[in-house]
Amino acid sequence: MTAASAGLLRQVLPPVVLLAALVGAWHALVVLGDVPAFVLPGPAAILDELVTYLGPIASAARVTGTNAAAGLLLGSALGVLLAVAAGLVRVVDALTEPLVAALAVVPIVALAPVLYAMYGAGSEQARVIVAALAVLVPVHVTTLRGLRQVRPVHRDLMRALAVPRVRAARTVTIPTAVPYLFTGLRMASSLAVISAIVAEYFGGPRSGIGSFITTAAAGSNYARAWAYVLGGVVVGLLFHGVTVAAEHVVTRRAGR
Repeated sequence: MTAASAGLLRQVLPPVVLLAALVGAWHALVVLGDVPAFVLPGPAAILDELVTYLGPIASAARVTGTNAAAGLLLGSALGVLLAVAAGLVRVVDALTEPLVAALAVVPIVALAPVLYAMYGAGSEQARVIVAALAVLVPVHVTTLRGLRQVRPVHRDLMRALAVPRVRAARTVTIPTAVPYLFTGLRMASSLAVISAIVAEYFGGPRSGIGSFITTAAAGSNYARAWAYVLGGVVVGLLFHGVTVAAEHVVTRRAGR
């Protein structure tokens, strides 16, 4: 076994063992404690529903993932643009700061019913907007903080050498802000999925994971509802993994 394989095994094995132990304890609790299904269905029942409804779960996950991805891209773009503008112009910073603070405390998913009324109950746009608003705040805050992390001595050096602002931003400001941007994106990737799923609870087309969770729970099909929850977990893990992989690629290229 090579050193790289051994290192990968040390990283992967502990969480796998922990997950297996948790599932085993869950199964034992349900079976030995005779826990009712409406309180907590067992892993075996959830797995059976997952296999039976794998097609609908995958289809619902695709719809939710598409909405979350659109919201993530839109919210991230708006967050970065606002952060860059706020970092360059103090007036913009003063205007956007209270707006971002308000968005941070407003329950974004509560806007879903209002957005459904605006765009129609059959539209997916409300869910995209909810996800985008949830993403905007962490991306904006972390990116703006990264843009402000340039040391004054470095900024003064760029001015003393008469380096153009575009080149100074490319060589100093942006590389400093990139780690902060990806910190915000890692948080935002999970928030986009969660917001898209929760927005589906409040109405709209019956196409995403959240819609099927509420339908299954309302019909007392609790194991099926948990199977759809597991589908949402997979979507969230996929988003997080893609974000981490993108960060790894960008930081490696920046290092080179």
